Parts: sequence; C-alpha cells; structure tokens
Amino acid sequence: MKDLEKILAEIKGAYEQSKVKAKERLDNLAKPLGSLGQLENIAIKLSGITGRLDNPMKNRQLIVMSSDNGVVEEGVSCCPQNITVIQTINMLRGLTGVGVLAKHAGAKLKVVDIGINADVEYPGLYYRKIRKGTWNISKGPAMTREEAIKSIMTGIDMVEESVKEGAEVLGTGEMGIGNTSTSSAIVMAFTGSSADIVVGKGAGLTEEAYENKKRVIKQALEINKPDINDPVDVLTKVGGFDIGGMAGCFIGAAYYRIPILIDGLISAAAALLAYKLNPLVVDYMFSTHCSAEPGYKIVMDELGLKPMLNLDMRLGEGSGCAVSYDILDAANDIITKMATFEEATIFNDFLVDIR
Repeated sequence: MKDLEKILAEIKGAYEQSKVKAKERLDNLAKPLGSLGQLENIAIKLSGITGRLDNPMKNRQLIVMSSDNGVVEEGVSCCPQNITVIQTINMLRGLTGVGVLAKHAGAKLKVVDIGINADVEYPGLYYRKIRKGTWNISKGPAMTREEAIKSIMTGIDMVEESVKEGAEVLGTGEMGIGNTSTSSAIVMAFTGSSADIVVGKGAGLTEEAYENKKRVIKQALEINKPDINDPVDVLTKVGGFDIGGMAGCFIGAAYYRIPILIDGLISAAAALLAYKLNPLVVDYMFSTHCSAEPGYKIVMDELGLKPMLNLDMRLGEGSGCAVSYDILDAANDIITKMATFEEATIFNDFLVDIR
C-alpha cells in the first residue's frame, strides 16, 4: 500500500463534464426545472464521482470505528467507558441503533476495533487495534504522530477492502465514549470557534458537567497547541483513533472514487480533518442528517455541504448513514428512469427556469 502522502497527492476531483451531462439530462426530464431539488443535486454529484449517469446503490457498506478516549478521566461523559466495548459487540449482534438500521437498509456493517480499551474478540469484529485507547488530551497529546497516521491508513485500508468487495456506497460510523469531546476539540482547532458554540451535551450531561466538558476541551487546546496548518498534528494532539480511522475512510473513498456518507458530529469532524488534508475529498462526501450537536452545522458550513435530512437525531454510530442510502438510490432512479419531455410527448416551450 502507498503511504499517506502519495495517496493524498493522487486524489482527483469530480468529473466536471459528467456533472454537466447529468444536469442536461435532469433538465430534459418531464418536470419543472430543478423541481426535485436536492435529489437532482445528488444525482449530479454521483455522476461527477463515477463518470456515469447510472449509479446504483445496491452494494452498501457501513464502516464503524470503535475506540476509547483517555479524556473520559475528566468526567466529560455521563457514560462509563466500558459502554464502548459493550455497544461494539451489540452492533455485531444487530441490537444497537446502527445495527438495526443497517440491517433495515440492507447494508453490510463492518465494525472495527481501532482502539478499544479492552481485550475483545467477537465473530465479525475487525481487529485493527492501535492501542488500548488514547491518552488524556487535557494533560498532553492523544497519541503519537505515527499512531495518528496509522489510524488514517487503517481507514484507507478498510475502504480498499470494501471496493474489492464491490461496494457502491460507503457510510461512516463510530463508537467511543468521550468522542464528542475529541471531535469538538478538532472542530474548535480548525475553525477557531468557541466552546460555547461547538460543544454539546453528548449523550446527556448536567449543566455542571457540561461546563466542565467545555473547560476540559479548552484546556486540551491550550496545553497541546495543535498546528492547524498540519492536520495530522491536530489529530495527534486532540483527536481519537476513531476520528483518524473515519478520516482515512473519507480519503480512501476519494482515492477509489466511491461516494461516502457523513453521519453525525464525530463523523463530520473526521470529514473536516480529511478535507484539511486534501480539499478535493469533499467531492465524494454526502451529508446525511442534521445532527442536533451544535458543532455539526459549523462543520457543514466549512465543507459547503447541506444535510439531506433533519430528523433531530443525535445518536451517532452511523445511524444517519443507514437511513440515507435510499435517498441516493432514489436520486439515481430519477436520472435513469424518468421520461424526458420527448419520451413523454410533451412540448416544453412553456417552462420558466425559476432556480
């Protein structure tokens, strides 16, 4: 496998001519111009990714990165750390939110132990453990630079495997107690936004615990001073193995030219990290749902993406991806199966473009 720098250098942007052809096709369908809104934009973006008009979404895969975070020592989560390993296993048993929704969507769920703070074996679990959890970011760096790069490469390797298996679309998910803190730290570092507008209550915190969480994250940034001009340094200083792994998934998807879905805040922070490593990766990303976590909108504004859905979801795990595969599939059916004005024997000289 090539090293990270070579992979980043070889990523290409969307096929712009294919997007033009897709728009022309959509504008000739028997409907008011632009009347299918985001479905049309999705179909155009898919064509830009693959170079084709027809992009079926039947082989769906969802990659979940599970890892623990040393910062939980600071009381930033209401959940005990062992929930990470318990819920990781429950995903594989099909009992968690993403386990149920992935099955509903007909998506293959790939759960990766990239840094769970426990010895765990379970049928179907991908064992890619870098270390048993990161260090406490409020006291120093989360990981070494070598570990940060390894976490990103793990995500790229998982995408490569999925592509070899014929995957047509990928989703991203995570499991890791404390990872809304590491995600918030990454978003704050890259955007310069304050804790008051980025940090949320995660799984649920009292007001006192919420204020402590913001204080801990600010302390982590002050102590570590991540270099925003070096995205790997940001991951090293205040990130998590799960975030690095998902960032690798976004990079791998761009490298192998396959659409990939962003889930909630943690997934969005990973997408932002990947974007900072190479802005062209955004050509392959789709935002699924508008997370209730406050930092999410800040990331979407930074990436220039608009979520497909707003269901007031804040579970994470990849749940938003699981409910969004059908939207991409619907967009593809629109561009490939609807009749043109000519096929529908309708003269379109009455149309006015109100977009």
